[in-house]
Amino acid sequence: MLYPAITPYRTGFLDTQDGHLVYWELCGNPNGKPVIFLHGGPGAGCSDNHRRLFNPEKYHIMLFDQRGCGRSLPKASLENNTTWHLVSDIERLRQEVLGVEKVMIFGGSWGSTLALAYAETHPNHVSELILRGIFMCRQEEIRWFYQEGASFVYPDYWEDYVRPIPEAERYDMLSAFHRRLTGNNEEEKLAAATAWGLWEGRGITLLPDPETANHFSADGFAVAFARIENHYFMHNGFFEDEQLLRNAYKIRHIPTVIVQGRYDMCTPMKTAWDLHKALPDAKFVLINDAGHAYSEPGILKALIEATDKAVEE
Repeated sequence: MLYPAITPYRTGFLDTQDGHLVYWELCGNPNGKPVIFLHGGPGAGCSDNHRRLFNPEKYHIMLFDQRGCGRSLPKASLENNTTWHLVSDIERLRQEVLGVEKVMIFGGSWGSTLALAYAETHPNHVSELILRGIFMCRQEEIRWFYQEGASFVYPDYWEDYVRPIPEAERYDMLSAFHRRLTGNNEEEKLAAATAWGLWEGRGITLLPDPETANHFSADGFAVAFARIENHYFMHNGFFEDEQLLRNAYKIRHIPTVIVQGRYDMCTPMKTAWDLHKALPDAKFVLINDAGHAYSEPGILKALIEATDKAVEE
């Protein structure tokens, strides 16, 4: 269902001038419809399969690894790493690398958060939005997955998640993990990162997928992912609560597709529904037999249909 594998025709690093080198790549047709893909996490980085969500004959595809993750440098850095730094990076990439006035933004999970933040900041530079697994970084959403809520659905997985944290600290899991992920004890840091990544990897698919769980908890991935994600959530994504929803009126004119799995445990459907009500003209696609992952068949089919339709209009 994905388009055939492709390789970038050009790659580079954006020097942010404040300590980061942000990896970017261009794929597909240089004369095609420009699109920027925003990966999840924060801190997950891009994969080769993300290129394959777009028809390479019709799209000019930009992928980039957000600050501190993937191929960007330095790895796992939290310095000068906020949502608004990332919004600034997207704007520079649009101007300096793509060189276009308007661009389609595609984002899933945290990528949907960042897509909304960018679009609400630069609404005149966004041609379309395709959003999946909606997350708006509200306190209720963060609490659901990392403190209490999803724990009622996955009590067995939850025991592995909380294991590195003493019982006396479990009343505030974000802070307890933050102390370990930013501390100097490397053994504690790795144990915390592995537990964090395993919890997330187990929760993103409707049915158990050991390969996904192992990827999220692998040593080479987990530390950067857990450090950056925890850093952002400790600060509520660097938003005021409800900020993205409150400012949704700024992007009502932008053609938008919202794709949501009914049984998404990471970013439950309530958030997508709230956004749908704030953007009544957006196309809302509910996949009744899916969880959170973009690779689940129903979600993937809906995303490919959305990218195909956008390039024909």
